[in-house]
Amino acid sequence: MSRFDYIILIMSGIVNKVILVGNLGKDPEVRHLENGAAVANFSIATSETYKDRKTGEKVSQTEWHNIVAWRGLAEIAERYLKKGHKVYIEGKLKTRSWQDQDGNNKYSTEVITDNLTMLGSANLNDSKSNFGEQQINKIEPKKSSEKEFSAPGEDDDLPF
Repeated sequence: MSRFDYIILIMSGIVNKVILVGNLGKDPEVRHLENGAAVANFSIATSETYKDRKTGEKVSQTEWHNIVAWRGLAEIAERYLKKGHKVYIEGKLKTRSWQDQDGNNKYSTEVITDNLTMLGSANLNDSKSNFGEQQINKIEPKKSSEKEFSAPGEDDDLPF
């Protein structure tokens, strides 16, 4: 999507985008549905620290976010994520509603993730968090026939 496409989306008022960086509060809970799709649920905490104007003390506020990952992202969460891991999440907000046994309306707002990136260093002694080691083993050397990307020079004609 180009920058122009984003401007059009924003102008038309149809943007539902969430970006979070936080720590998992517990290991992901993963279910496998009858159709074979995997769904992972977990929560992450984000924190904000500021100085109280009256007391001058540092105040920290933590916000908890419910995250839902589907299919491949759910499988990655199941295999590699655990309590305390830092993650980068991109997704959209979705609010579900239902009635409890007493007929009261209940609501839950979740982030449906479409991008999950594990941050920080993995503890390679932990079998659930050896992602970094596996990724390194999958890196292949660049073929000599592949062209190297370089930034445009001052003399290049750019369309903007």
